[in-house]
Amino acid sequence: MIQIEPYLFFNGRCEEAIQFYQQTLGAELQMMLRNRESPVSQGEASAEDCQVPAGMEDKVMHATLRIGNANMMMSDGLCDGKPVFEGFRLSFSVADAAAADRLFNALGSGGSVQMPLGKTFWSPCFGMLTDRFGVGWMISAEH
Repeated sequence: MIQIEPYLFFNGRCEEAIQFYQQTLGAELQMMLRNRESPVSQGEASAEDCQVPAGMEDKVMHATLRIGNANMMMSDGLCDGKPVFEGFRLSFSVADAAAADRLFNALGSGGSVQMPLGKTFWSPCFGMLTDRFGVGWMISAEH
């Protein structure tokens, strides 16, 4: 069975994002590997396999968060500027409007709202926002 898992690059803010999603969404950190812990740094692979730029040793090479029943993979990436998350949104449903409101407000802290929570023909409570990292979210309450 194919399972699609998003892989997001936070350009130097990955650890901050992990903590934010742990607090707001109850995400569980499944694993985290820093650049200094890579096989190259440990002498288990050749330098051609992975180059770690100076000053990037403590940045997150790879992490996996478990949010609900899905995984979100993430990294600091190359830290070459502001993260750009365009052309998609992460979407999830919750049991009721109260949970949608709580999570919408938590995720929206420091971000921006594109569509405030409200009733739609498919949900009693739906909204869209962009969090403080630039990741777009859609939150929907089930009927």
